[in-house]
Amino acid sequence: MAKKRFKVAAEIKAEIINKIKHNGVSVADAAKQYGISDKCIYNWLGTKASNTISVLEYNRVKKENEQLKHLIGDITLKLSTEQKRG
Repeated sequence: MAKKRFKVAAEIKAEIINKIKHNGVSVADAAKQYGISDKCIYNWLGTKASNTISVLEYNRVKKENEQLKHLIGDITLKLSTEQKRG
């Protein structure tokens, strides 16, 4: 079976990338919504330019940062509680 290939309008491509970058829409959800393969969207998001990071890397680091903030909050609360007891 041959792969379907079609050109996506620049406006639609920009809309999809914007939703992923700024609205937190997952690549899988965007692919389903627009009827485009997730691989195609990942190709759009990847970058070969120097001194820049891909959206995927940015989102990974952003998520990791939120997890670390949560852990610091938990540890701070635990230490505060222990100091009040002791």
